Amino acid sequence: MTTDIDAPASNNTTNNNTAKLSAMLEALIFAAEKPLTPKQLRSHIQEQTGRGFTLKAIKDELAELVTTYQHRGIQLAMVAGGYRFQTNTQVKPLIQSIQKEKTSKISPAMMETLAVIAYKQPITRAEIEEIRGVAVSSYIIKTLTERAWVKTDGYKEVPGRPALYVTTPEFLAYFGLNSLTQLPELMPISQADHASHAVEASLLEQES
Repeated sequence: MTTDIDAPASNNTTNNNTAKLSAMLEALIFAAEKPLTPKQLRSHIQEQTGRGFTLKAIKDELAELVTTYQHRGIQLAMVAGGYRFQTNTQVKPLIQSIQKEKTSKISPAMMETLAVIAYKQPITRAEIEEIRGVAVSSYIIKTLTERAWVKTDGYKEVPGRPALYVTTPEFLAYFGLNSLTQLPELMPISQADHASHAVEASLLEQES
């Protein structure tokens, strides 16, 4: 008799714990400015609530949430190694007018430079200019750096030791990528001065 009564109570406790974990994960991911990894989520929960969930429990619940949000307007996606909520690509055209002001601030020259860095990194400013066929202004590099899409990653061992530029996890997050391997494959190009147009088109395709 005791066993029959206790079993449902145990199941209820497990279900309650799962529901609470799900709610905490949703809240943390929603409030975060950047994608959060399973380890970061576990750490936040433990620090703020004192509750210690296993990493497996965190990952399992995240997988459940990904499935739950799969066909909704807002989806839970893994980008830049972490999880974030983002708009379902199927309904993205509905909100493009709202985002127009934000995206219009990214000039064609800036996007072109970013695309070259994304596909050719690590790369120096002179090498970017060689591919683009025009000078790269300090303003473009500064703006991309301030947006945290680009950063310096050491220096090339040539006379003058120019800085090497690479993209960042913030770049991946903005374009909805989990890693650089998800960038669209470049079509073959025969002339170097056409490279910038090819990489820009591919990056814009990923953004849309």
